Amino acid sequence: MSPVSRARKKAPQPVTHSVTGLFKDILNDFSALGADPAPVDVELLASEVLGQFHDVPLEDGDEPLGLELIAFAQRKITPGAAALLAALKVVAETDVERKAAEDGLQVVLGRGIPAPAWAADLGQVTAGECWRTGDVYGDESSLLCTFTHGDQAHGLLALLDFTEGGRVRDLVVIEQPGEVLAEMRAQADADPELVVLEAVAPAEAHRLLSDGLAVTDHLDEADVSEDYARFHAVALTWSRALPEPALVPEVAEWSETERAAVVEQFVAASGEDADAARAIGRLLLEHGLVTDPANPLRVGPEKIARFLEGLLGEEFELDAEHEEAVEPVVLAWVQWTAERAGLTETAIAALDEAVADYLSEYADEDDSPLERYFGDVGDLSPTELADALERRMFAVPSLTTEIEDEEVDLDPTDPEQRRALVIAEADEDEEEQRLVLRATIVDQLWDDEPAEAWQAVQRLQEGELDRDEVFEQLIDALEGSLLDSETLEYDADGYLEALAELG
Repeated sequence: MSPVSRARKKAPQPVTHSVTGLFKDILNDFSALGADPAPVDVELLASEVLGQFHDVPLEDGDEPLGLELIAFAQRKITPGAAALLAALKVVAETDVERKAAEDGLQVVLGRGIPAPAWAADLGQVTAGECWRTGDVYGDESSLLCTFTHGDQAHGLLALLDFTEGGRVRDLVVIEQPGEVLAEMRAQADADPELVVLEAVAPAEAHRLLSDGLAVTDHLDEADVSEDYARFHAVALTWSRALPEPALVPEVAEWSETERAAVVEQFVAASGEDADAARAIGRLLLEHGLVTDPANPLRVGPEKIARFLEGLLGEEFELDAEHEEAVEPVVLAWVQWTAERAGLTETAIAALDEAVADYLSEYADEDDSPLERYFGDVGDLSPTELADALERRMFAVPSLTTEIEDEEVDLDPTDPEQRRALVIAEADEDEEEQRLVLRATIVDQLWDDEPAEAWQAVQRLQEGELDRDEVFEQLIDALEGSLLDSETLEYDADGYLEALAELG
């Protein structure tokens, strides 16, 4: 995206401690606009106001804050209320809110407050050229649309992420769109084999923008820039000046036969173990069909990165026997799909390098439960391994904790790090002695010494006790066997007898 310096500067936001206080501050901001503000300044102020409400969760039955603000302004007999309602009549994001603002404005005007002289100029933008630049792989693209208010030009710049359905990740209003377009041209000219620049039909730009905003707005936790909410409403307002969004041809669903045929083509070309190439190739194709249905075989570094994140996050089921084949098969897939797409040698080389980096990160992070829980154990039979994994995961169910507000992974095979995980999990009200005893029992379960501790756990679980309740009984048993409460020395025989009575 273009340099941040090109963006409209954000006005300082007041600190408020209640919704009513916030609404009063908003009216004050609109009262301060003066008699002859530029229409774009009014529109941007309204958009920033609505952006403050963008991520506010609503309880069932709650009215959207935008409607609450409109109702609040409607009760005021002030020029600021008229200015706010005149702005929201145009810039509010939904038909319901725009109609409510229009009705509220009529109420305020009916009480003798004059209409703002600039009200008729709001939203009167003319759409100009649209351009997009991005990587040759199609992972992401910056879409620039130009608009004019009279002789004043502005640009709307959106960062589109096609690895996640073309959603908008960043949104900003640009004061000098001509300079930004010149920068985009310079980037494409400097690296024509990796960067593309093309004019976009306004109707197609409208589709990309509206669809991208819709995808992002439907995400529960969207990873977006700080400017996204701030410019969201004005983006919707200005995009109404564009032609109706272009229609997208319906994407045909791939049949099972078609999927299998493409995977077999890849297997034949890959040169890798057929079973592994077939399993991983099928996952790569399915990932493409979900995230990029119009072009599931498109390949790009970020698209592959999302796939590897899915493997790490266990979104895809991959047999353990194929784990070691991930790197060579993914590289083979990249080469095969890149050649199908007709990418240049330079583009393929850059793609290979980027994917190799992602694969190295994947290899570093891709510790299976077996590897993370059994780095200190030799060969075990499958039955012994399954029992031991269940036991150790009961003792230490989570391998992450928060240190100085940062989530970190710890090594449970290291006794000190294992105890840090125990402390992180414990109730902050737990007595120090019982916390030490809890850590001792975790060590016993980890090492399976004494074996009677795990046997007691299994009996207690059969009695439908949850993990916390099981640990409380184990701690009681160990505490009752203490010989010295300071050194925490305990009677081993007495402890075994107490364990035998559990369950």
